[in-house]
Amino acid sequence: MDASSYNAALADLRTVRDDIKKAQATLAKLEAERDKHLARLADYAKAKAERIAPAAGLSLAEVVARVPALAPQTLADTAPVEDRAPAPEAAPAPPHEPQPHVPQPAAEPAAAQSAEARPQPSPVPAGVSAPAAQSPEEPRVLPSIPEGEAGDAWFAHTKNLSSTRPNFVQQARSTVFLDTDTGVLVHRNDTHHLDLGTRTAAEILTAVFHILPEGVDRIYITAGDPWHRDADRHPYLRDAVAAWLNAPTPGWRTDTGRGRDKMAGHFVHARHPVARYMRDDESQHVEIRSMGEWFDLDGDTPATARDAFVLLWQALRRHFDDAVLMGSPSQTGRDLWTRTIPARGQHSEGFPVLSEELRGLLHATAGQGRNELIVPPRVPERLPQLVEYDRTFAYAKHTWKSPVGTPRRITGRQFAAWPEKEQNRALYGCGHWHIRVTVPDTWDHVGLLPAPAPGDRAWHYPATPGATFTTWAGGPEIHTALTNPLTPWKIEILDGILWEDGKPLDDWAKKLKEAWANLSAQAHFQQDPPQARAAHLAARAVRSILLYGIGSFAQRPRMVTGTTPRTQERDVPADAEIIGFDDETITWHKPTGFSRDPNAHPEWAAAIWSGARAALLTQRHRADDTYAGALHAAPGTVIAFRTDALYLIQPQAWPHHGQPGDYLKKGHLTGPLTAPTSEEQLLALRDAGRTALTTIPAGA
Repeated sequence: MDASSYNAALADLRTVRDDIKKAQATLAKLEAERDKHLARLADYAKAKAERIAPAAGLSLAEVVARVPALAPQTLADTAPVEDRAPAPEAAPAPPHEPQPHVPQPAAEPAAAQSAEARPQPSPVPAGVSAPAAQSPEEPRVLPSIPEGEAGDAWFAHTKNLSSTRPNFVQQARSTVFLDTDTGVLVHRNDTHHLDLGTRTAAEILTAVFHILPEGVDRIYITAGDPWHRDADRHPYLRDAVAAWLNAPTPGWRTDTGRGRDKMAGHFVHARHPVARYMRDDESQHVEIRSMGEWFDLDGDTPATARDAFVLLWQALRRHFDDAVLMGSPSQTGRDLWTRTIPARGQHSEGFPVLSEELRGLLHATAGQGRNELIVPPRVPERLPQLVEYDRTFAYAKHTWKSPVGTPRRITGRQFAAWPEKEQNRALYGCGHWHIRVTVPDTWDHVGLLPAPAPGDRAWHYPATPGATFTTWAGGPEIHTALTNPLTPWKIEILDGILWEDGKPLDDWAKKLKEAWANLSAQAHFQQDPPQARAAHLAARAVRSILLYGIGSFAQRPRMVTGTTPRTQERDVPADAEIIGFDDETITWHKPTGFSRDPNAHPEWAAAIWSGARAALLTQRHRADDTYAGALHAAPGTVIAFRTDALYLIQPQAWPHHGQPGDYLKKGHLTGPLTAPTSEEQLLALRDAGRTALTTIPAGA
């Protein structure tokens, strides 16, 4: 670029700046006009916020925040818990252990054209008083178990709800793989080239069913992300996805479900949505899904994705006689697990589901992966290097022991009265504990236990000497804090939940680990590069089945998402929040609480997550007679935790034998480097470090 071009570009930039200012001024004027209308409407004695909200394009909470007089009594009674405006689009889940998205059968309110269940922010469990409204800067106050009989009543199972072995054979679905950038479609051993036009759902359905008139059940998009085609016209990706899903599809309508694995409506997700359609005459049903639910493709062809699915199915069939690949890894994982429930003997009657109160408590107090960035002055401002260690297939390491049976309440007084041996046995067992923690006065390393931080589901790890905080934690983390190789932490047990030790996931996980190991070996020894790549992707898919399967046991409370025509805005549910609208439809969501899911076992997910977080701190390698983890690196050398990965400024001689839980050196970037102070900076350094370290063992 020469000086003339530079000056011209500056002039263009100033023009854009002025246009932005004008647009902002226009927007501010329109918003002020809207608020005046709201104030005038409030003068009407029978005005209702639930009627006004969709007309204003606001959520119920936003209307009430602007005009408190419109607050309905039901909202006023629960405002501290649910009166929250919709948040901007969240950042994508961490790449190591992404949060699962488990669709559920959706409600069908009047005029709703699509509905789907998705996780919602942590609720306060039933029976627990909500804390007073807090400042965004204040840490969350975690719920506790009520005193006396009210709390004791939580320690039971939900009546007539248990995980049981299925008595039917899961039906396979006809599947195709489609690259919407190139129009290449792979169906079994055939390859077709389609004209997809502008890549709307209607054009994709028309093109696919023209080539395959007998129909298919599932279309996996391997590249192109057609639901993002109009992303520049929407403020958030989710809005663009919702618009793509709800666009007209002549001859088709939103599916209302079929069969035993009934799924109703579309799943609105920013990056991995699920579109479900059926013919107007209900003669055909089809899903359009993202291949990214299973594994990350890096320029791979639809044929490679097809080969990976074939290898995946073959590997699973060696261990599960009736294995069927379902729409998502979480669905597949749960289905395979149910087929390992004993047909006779212990647990043949199934695994009962906890009370809704305990499930809510676990949801609110048991986090998933540890994600923490440690910044100066706790670490140097200039780093000599950055080394990434990633725990291979981490969660598979922690499935050997899980809670079973009816949980017992252990009060602080009961625990204190026990002899030390019994206390240690309880903390090493399957439990979830309400504790008061004090960091040692001489502590100079990373934090060991999660504490609630500002924001929904946010956690941090206090490490300031002498700091005291109250939190909930699993047995593995508490045991680690008390027996860590540096200095024992002070922990006071306030209350707790204790189960018997069992192995409900052991058989399932062992079979998946064997399938993963076999596919990883194929990827390493296969001489044909495309087949080696397919085997690697299949191994990643097995990993997803286990990880997402574990996540699905958590069974978070659901939000139903739906759309209503603008002409029928009266039918928007009164307790719904408006999350988007256009000239034709209003998109909303509303909480539905916990579903009666027979496979809801948040106690299993919480125990595995706690064990994985503890292993990031210290993990023994018996065969090598050594330890690995953050506490075995020098103080001040740990830069970050990211679910199952550690970032250090010094390399470590930790053993890696390709087994689940081993620390794999995955990136190494030499410095000097400026210490990252944001997630974006850390990820940029991570990517550079992975590129610099060119040799990465297959199967990692």
